Amino acid sequence: MSNGDLLHVVTNDDISPRRKAFGHGIIWGSAAIMALTATLQTLQATGHGDWGFTTWRPTLYAFCLWATALCWAQVLIRGEQGKRTLFVLPAALFVVSLTVFPLLFGLLIAFSSWNLSSPDGRQFNGFDNIRQMWADPFYWNAMWNMVLYTAAIIVEYAIAFGLALLLNAEIRARKFFRVAFLLPLMLSPVAVSWMIGKSMLEARYGPLARLGRFLGWDTPSFFGTPEIARLTIMAMDAWTYIPFMMIMILAGLQAIPKELNEAAKVDGANGWRNFWEVTFPLMLPVSITAILIRIIFKLKLADVVINVTSGGPGGATDTVTSFIFREYRDRSNVGYGTLLAMVYLVVIIIAMTILMKLADRFARPRT
Repeated sequence: MSNGDLLHVVTNDDISPRRKAFGHGIIWGSAAIMALTATLQTLQATGHGDWGFTTWRPTLYAFCLWATALCWAQVLIRGEQGKRTLFVLPAALFVVSLTVFPLLFGLLIAFSSWNLSSPDGRQFNGFDNIRQMWADPFYWNAMWNMVLYTAAIIVEYAIAFGLALLLNAEIRARKFFRVAFLLPLMLSPVAVSWMIGKSMLEARYGPLARLGRFLGWDTPSFFGTPEIARLTIMAMDAWTYIPFMMIMILAGLQAIPKELNEAAKVDGANGWRNFWEVTFPLMLPVSITAILIRIIFKLKLADVVINVTSGGPGGATDTVTSFIFREYRDRSNVGYGTLLAMVYLVVIIIAMTILMKLADRFARPRT
């Protein structure tokens, strides 16, 4: 078997030191080309160097060359084992093209002054966007709103659990109620915004406003003050997504063997002890999964806010996502908006990592 025949089985013992050294040389050489190309392009794009390219296309070519050389070098160094690396190449290129390059380009924009309405175009401005973010009270208000909106998930979870217990019991018309409770989940958030936020909650002629006046509320306004507006947004979002948590918890309840609850009753446990000591611990993994997925949905909350209040009154109902959206749409401020999006991404990654570890700690001893 010749050293150049890469399609035959080659074990580690068959690989010569020269071939391994050649493989390592390919890795370091291609990595150096990739790093040099990216560095030159970055310096040229930020205005700190005269060398570089007019577009990022050569950097993309250098990356493809580096990825291909890396796979080839793995075959040279590891033989048959390294051939498996070739199967990773398409997936690696796909991931990089859709995530890594947009992320790197986003980082470049985040440190630039780029307003689409300005004839100056994109210009590197260092940490100016970060300083603007620190001094922006509306952005921090949106961040605080996200904390409040996310904390409301606990209430949503309690309601969803209660509904799931109700639908898991032997009640009449159970199938009808299951379908009825799931209807809000089938509606688009945009439709919910207009159907509820713009019609039912309308302050003059909306049926809920009329009901409020009938009950003694002189000037019913569901978006008039910051506190009521936040609660209204929370209620509308909860109305849409409580069925999602309910259906997950209901599926978990139906997976619990009935013999466990019957054995608890035989041992003298009443309904509350049966729930707290048997049902609830067994439901923890499903509950934590439902809450985590709901948090992910909540962190992206924007459509209801944009359609109903546009962040008002005075930015009181803004979420970070809706604030960033309006920064792009209303102010054409691409540079500042991208920085906010990058910061929010980092916050989400850190928060979800902590939550996943906490969830694993709470769920593991009970499974």
